[in-house]
Amino acid sequence: METEKKKRKMNLPNKLTLFRICMVPVFLVILVAPLPIPETAVRITAAALFALTSLTDMIDGKIARKYNLITDFGKFMDPLADKFLVFSAMLGILTNEMFADLRPVFVWAAAVVIFRELAVTSIRLVAAGKSGLVIAASWLGKIKTTTQMICIVAVFLEPLILPFRPFAEWHILSYVFIAVMTVMTLWSGIDYLTKYWRFLDPEK
Repeated sequence: METEKKKRKMNLPNKLTLFRICMVPVFLVILVAPLPIPETAVRITAAALFALTSLTDMIDGKIARKYNLITDFGKFMDPLADKFLVFSAMLGILTNEMFADLRPVFVWAAAVVIFRELAVTSIRLVAAGKSGLVIAASWLGKIKTTTQMICIVAVFLEPLILPFRPFAEWHILSYVFIAVMTVMTLWSGIDYLTKYWRFLDPEK
């Protein structure tokens, strides 16, 4: 009986994954809800929550691999949790008037990110269904994720860490990281498509 309970007990990596998912609505409330707090506090709190939650992604993966705690739940939910977090951050940036100056450019970058993530996720599902192949994250995919997270934190904090022209007025740092994020997102997406296009045969 005790052995069955231990098997059913959720391991630490999966708990961290659930923590990331639970933090998404909290993060969105900070970004979108009309809270009676200054803009500076919103930016710092949002950046801290995003960075802390993103850090758990790296931690849970290392723990799962080191102690052989990889589960089907983790394989399914871990990448979804990352996408929920990144998508919610991008939606928050697009809807909050604090970031209105960036919106005309950021909306295209967000569209590229969302399209790429949905396309790659679909390929993974098809590959798993047809051949049982689990497509692991490539080095390009890992760099892509890192650039997305750095970009979002830079958008939140640029006016605070660089409160002088041209950065505070023209958002140079944010635009640079938006460009890098978009390029890496496209590059990694094309890499996945070319490698695994064979699973998308329109005749089957």
